[in-house]
Amino acid sequence: MLQQRTLQSLTRAVGVGLHSGQRVELTLRPAPPDTGIVFRRVDLPQPVDIPVRFDSVSDTRMASTITPGGDPHGPRVQTIEHLMSACCGLGIDNLYIDITADEVPILDGSSASFVFLLQSAGIELQAAPKRFLKVKKAVEVREGEGARLMWARLEPFHGYKLTFKIDFNHPAVDATGQEVVFDMGSGRYKRDIARARTFGFTKDLDAMRARGLTLGGSMDNAIVVDDTRVLNADGLRYDDEFAKHKILDAIGDLFVCGRPLLAAYTSFKGGHALNNKLLRTLLADPEAWEVVSFEDARHAPAGFAELAPAW
Repeated sequence: MLQQRTLQSLTRAVGVGLHSGQRVELTLRPAPPDTGIVFRRVDLPQPVDIPVRFDSVSDTRMASTITPGGDPHGPRVQTIEHLMSACCGLGIDNLYIDITADEVPILDGSSASFVFLLQSAGIELQAAPKRFLKVKKAVEVREGEGARLMWARLEPFHGYKLTFKIDFNHPAVDATGQEVVFDMGSGRYKRDIARARTFGFTKDLDAMRARGLTLGGSMDNAIVVDDTRVLNADGLRYDDEFAKHKILDAIGDLFVCGRPLLAAYTSFKGGHALNNKLLRTLLADPEAWEVVSFEDARHAPAGFAELAPAW
């Protein structure tokens, strides 16, 4: 049987929120089978649980934000996508996340620190079958026209493969790899995807900060690009780091469906909003998906039964 996974012990992290600039503490704790991933706002007078679900997503401007039942006026946790991406990359099904503010800390701007945190706590197999969301027929969402066109698609695939193409029309970004294809069954999430950092452009910074965004951003936790070049002294971690970060985000955005996907995902210029719209379109059609498990792990897609190697 291909089993569900949680942590062996609790682990903690402290950092600042990318947008809020607030200091925030995370405590990641094991959870029983079939719990899913649940954030708990422990800083509120009465702690509030916010299960991660596709319909808990209440805001997708600049990040993925969840609230109880998707209520835009409810207690929130924002910028969940990098931690969710790490959980998906390691196959974590069940987890409690205590958080002391309304935003997951940005740490180094990638998911690598979360991968290290999760693996340091140890990954435990549980006596329950891992359940996948299997895409049975293609679904697609599109927005804009001409130069503003963006789209995302999910198609049937025995595994989980992601393809992302970017087009920023910017000299520093255009000089890097524009398209990335990544197969989750390769076991190389930690090596090939996790270290890709979020990025931003100096021309947008003042406007974003005037809206109360990126207050915690710096070259310690993001790639910063001016009109012509990358400003970070150490340069890029991958020669296609911009496109790889879009894959990293997509993995986290799509994992809010509550189960790992069996699908091929393809996107052109998509983002948090389009990814959530794609999930909602998929799940609104009962004929487009089914929940499956593998009593015999040999029938699972290649690479899905192995635990990711320790750091």
